[in-house]
Amino acid sequence: MINQLSQLKDRLKGKPLRRIAVAAAEDLQVLTAIKQAVDDNIVLPLLVGNKDKIEALAAEINLPTDRVEIVDNQGEAALSAQMAARLIKEGRADVLMKGSVSTADLLRAVLNKENGLRTESLLSHVAFFESPYYHKLICVTDVAMNIAPDLDAKVDILNNAVEACHRIGIAKPKVAAIAAVEVVNEKMQATVDAAALKEMNERGEIVGCVVDGPLAIDLAVNKEAARIKNIKGDVAGDADIILAPAIDAGNMFYKALNFLGGAKSAAVIMGAKVPIVLTSRSDDEETKYFSIVLAAAME
Repeated sequence: MINQLSQLKDRLKGKPLRRIAVAAAEDLQVLTAIKQAVDDNIVLPLLVGNKDKIEALAAEINLPTDRVEIVDNQGEAALSAQMAARLIKEGRADVLMKGSVSTADLLRAVLNKENGLRTESLLSHVAFFESPYYHKLICVTDVAMNIAPDLDAKVDILNNAVEACHRIGIAKPKVAAIAAVEVVNEKMQATVDAAALKEMNERGEIVGCVVDGPLAIDLAVNKEAARIKNIKGDVAGDADIILAPAIDAGNMFYKALNFLGGAKSAAVIMGAKVPIVLTSRSDDEETKYFSIVLAAAME
């Protein structure tokens, strides 16, 4: 069982350092997280962006430039994103990270046919939380990419999260398809979709996990709440993955965990050929650091 984000570093012992291409790396918080990852021998950075600005910021935080490679771009940040994606296509990097570039420009570079980073899967945001109120890491998806996914999109989002769990050593994650209530109500699409996902899992159409739903959030993460409401099964009170019904519910839960719940978090975008570290501007340096660790820990 993984109950702390720091345990992800154990998966890196004895393995080659992962190479991370940072798009528009002239960002102080991002470089501070990169410095910590370099100091901890987690990554080899390829910093794409304005060389003069990157070197000035590196000097400010004592990031040794002899341990990084800088790919100079004096143009717009969108070009840095394209250059970083191209480095991955050429096999020079294993992970992509967002620096001082808009999310839209970064994703355009990822989805650009020339860069070759797209797959048949939907891109989705996968976040792992270390909460002082939960007994293990818990994954929450999708809180940042897909606004109102239909059932087919939820299957992709679920599969991306399951893959992320597998790649950090969670062999058969327990998935809670979340809704406001735990019974199917035809007027509440989230409950209908959750029940359908559970049936697809039982029929073997969704594999590598156990799916239950619809489940209210308390029933997914609290065994006593599940006992009181007589909800049984492997997932109730012990979920590894919280599958949000839509972006608004997922995003509010994500931010409540971070800003009210005292949780630590790490997040990546799944569905491309490599993990993408795409953090919010409001995320602190620790979140950015652990997001780098998470991406590096994925085999």
